[in-house]
Amino acid sequence: MVNIVVCVKYVPDATGDRHFADDLTVDRDDVDGLLSELDEYAVEQALQIADAVGDAEVTVLTVGPEDAKDALRKALSMGADKAIHVEDDDLHGTDIVGTSLVLAKAIDKAGFDLVVSGMASTDGTAGVVPALLAERLGVPQLTLLSEVSVEDGVVKGCRDTDAATEQVEASLPAVVSVTDRSGEARYPSFKGIMAAKKKPVESWDLSDLDLKADEVGIEGAYTAVDSATERPARSAGTIVKDEGEGGKQLAEYLASQKFV
Repeated sequence: MVNIVVCVKYVPDATGDRHFADDLTVDRDDVDGLLSELDEYAVEQALQIADAVGDAEVTVLTVGPEDAKDALRKALSMGADKAIHVEDDDLHGTDIVGTSLVLAKAIDKAGFDLVVSGMASTDGTAGVVPALLAERLGVPQLTLLSEVSVEDGVVKGCRDTDAATEQVEASLPAVVSVTDRSGEARYPSFKGIMAAKKKPVESWDLSDLDLKADEVGIEGAYTAVDSATERPARSAGTIVKDEGEGGKQLAEYLASQKFV
């Protein structure tokens, strides 16, 4: 059996009013959350690989607060077999480096042949977690793939760059990340939504992963936000009335703003 683990993230809705809390971490209480859209592509590709392989199991994994289970349920309703939720109050404020540590510990505990993730989360957009995971797990990485497949213990993929299209491959176990060009994610059916309610969701905390509080959270973070200022309200634009010299006024305005 091929064990596929998909890393997904519960993120604030980009259409909501997002801001920082008093400790300069993202305030997730005052805005609705959802499964990161870019992670839906990862779930889709994992399910397609599982269908092609035949003997495979797809586990979705997330690190986050209680509400992060909503992201797992969405992935389960798409067709994933089971889910793991890592939740602990001491995880509050964990940065990318700490998140990769927790994910790696959870993946290792769960067992894996292939780890699949999106190209980046829609809130942090750093895109480096797959590489950090591969380093921590000691396995090869194939990142930013627009196509991915598994056959005979080898994962193969296609990476599109500005200059060329690369064909890459690695022996399992491995870590891959897929882009939004890998294929549209399926929409959960009513049957899938109902089935997701009965699929197992394991809950782990730091002690289950042999991690200490000072290794994660704000105290264990390698990065920090020193200050944050709300974006100023959008001001009214400059109106140019054309009374015969509108073109000249427009050119002068563009030149003053160094647009031309």
